[in-house]
Amino acid sequence: MLKKLLPATLLTLATATALALGAVPAAQAAPAASAPSPAYASPAPDGRVSTAFTLPGAKVYPEGIATDPRTRTVYVGSYADGTVYRARPGARTAEVFLPAGTDGRHTANGLRVDARGRLWVTDSTSGVAVYDTASGRRLAHFEVAGAGALFVNDLTITPDGTAYLTDSVRSVIYRVTPAQLAAGSGALFPAYDLKGHLTPSPAGSFALNGIVSDPAGRYLLAVDMTAGDLHRIDLRTGAISRVALRGGDLVHADGLDLAPDGTLRVAHNTTNTLTRWQVSPDGTRARLTRTITDPSLRIPTTLTHTPGRTLVVRSQFDKGGPMGEGTPTTFTIASVRGF
Repeated sequence: MLKKLLPATLLTLATATALALGAVPAAQAAPAASAPSPAYASPAPDGRVSTAFTLPGAKVYPEGIATDPRTRTVYVGSYADGTVYRARPGARTAEVFLPAGTDGRHTANGLRVDARGRLWVTDSTSGVAVYDTASGRRLAHFEVAGAGALFVNDLTITPDGTAYLTDSVRSVIYRVTPAQLAAGSGALFPAYDLKGHLTPSPAGSFALNGIVSDPAGRYLLAVDMTAGDLHRIDLRTGAISRVALRGGDLVHADGLDLAPDGTLRVAHNTTNTLTRWQVSPDGTRARLTRTITDPSLRIPTTLTHTPGRTLVVRSQFDKGGPMGEGTPTTFTIASVRGF
């Protein structure tokens, strides 16, 4: 059973995050990421990965990232204690926007800014909260219904303002409608159950992780990071199907970013890899078009793309954090050109 995370308690984080990254006992280790087809792979040239800005703090261990499309302000969440940082355009160092423990928040792993400039922050131990980006005031909060283990991971927001959230333990997708948001609070109930659609995974591993939505609001795409599959959820019919992947797979895939032109960008955490895919207009197929593997990504967990650059979270979970012993360097967000 997944225990509730306590602020700054990395012993508990070690268990929960190892699961979140798909870690399993050695005897049941998940398969290594498949090498992309040579026809599509390309090495990372020197200078492609640089530092966009730093995050203050000795044990930040960031996980989530989101950009406000109106202001280009970037928000980053700490998995260690739930702090949310803000980096204004041009800033070389982020500032604390929501301090650790705000509103009882223990983690900040999935972040999105909606069309009205509201910041959504998932707490893996409970649910999701919504904040006003001007004042930092909490506007709404929603918690998972029922007892038992859970891990609210990532989220996406469709054009009509509906939010969808993955649960990596229960293998379900929750939904928050605009009407529920207006009410200000409520329980999270599964909108889609993927347990019967996911490839069986080793005991103790997580599968369902990153999620994005079609810019036209027709479907969701959610990744199974253990099997390397991508699942399509039709928002009109509720049908769940597997996307046909060409040229590679999505093993260790964590954060997803889907552009209006169908470009899907993916962070693969433990392999220090980014992949780019071209998704078909109907979302049923995806072709690998580029691969970057670079140790300077330092366990990338999520990413956000804006014209001219892709920002990637360098979690350093393996440097004294939830994935292993060691001493982290300064916590930073990477900027990747040409991706």
